[in-house]
Amino acid sequence: MKRVTMILVLLATAVVPVVAQKIDTETSDRTRIIHLKTALNHLTVIEVSEPVMQVAAGSPAFKVEWRENKVFVQPTEADASTNLFIWTATQRMNYELEPAGSVANMDFAVDQAPAHNLAALKPASAVPPPPAPLSITELLLAGRPVRLQPSKHRTNKPVEVWISDLYEKDGRVLIRYAVRNRSTQPYSVNTPAVYQLDGVRSPQSLYGLANSQLGDEQAAKLKIKQQTPVRVLGGQAQALRIEPGQEGVGVVTLELASSAQPTVLRFEFRNAEQSVDGEQVPIAAFLVR
Repeated sequence: MKRVTMILVLLATAVVPVVAQKIDTETSDRTRIIHLKTALNHLTVIEVSEPVMQVAAGSPAFKVEWRENKVFVQPTEADASTNLFIWTATQRMNYELEPAGSVANMDFAVDQAPAHNLAALKPASAVPPPPAPLSITELLLAGRPVRLQPSKHRTNKPVEVWISDLYEKDGRVLIRYAVRNRSTQPYSVNTPAVYQLDGVRSPQSLYGLANSQLGDEQAAKLKIKQQTPVRVLGGQAQALRIEPGQEGVGVVTLELASSAQPTVLRFEFRNAEQSVDGEQVPIAAFLVR
């Protein structure tokens, strides 16, 4: 009898950590902060109801990646904590990532309650209609084409960037560009850093250059007081590696307030000092918006 009792006690002890491990379901509320418990050498998965557009963590002590509607969180240090934000097309979610603890107490996965379940939790009058997703047709029709200003002394650079069109809505600007590799070496494309040029003086009126990409001669004549980094919300490229003689298309999304006056944006690719054909080639483009 004592032996049977001891076996039951051991089994109960072994089961406790498994029961403590959690797979939670959370509701979407941008005013709420969700605490997330993690463990070293383990992933915590956050699965939301729509594709993720952007994530931001306050510390590199946590490795954060996302694919489609899933965000993967893994701590790399034992005693670090930070916050995490996840944006989709219609919502923002806020998390506090707690210091890595035991596997027994970690959150294995956090699922977002489906929209129909959220509606059931609230009166019908309290549930605002979700914003209509942006359609491809709307994007194509509402986008503004960007024209390239002519240059008197045009030269074929090893790598060139052309901005083709832009679309603005609700404080966000989506810009499409193309990268042409005329060199003899493959060229790697990364999401560009973007700067707004302040106090710009130009020999030509910027109003007449709205929705234009400046040529090298025009960009060289600009007198700039200072430049301010623009927040980049995300970017994608058709190909991260462009072979010689090929062209790749990319898009970048910016957080940028609308303005009644023309503004000048400078796009600088993070590998701007990459060596191409043995030369240092700065890759930059100037857009008058």
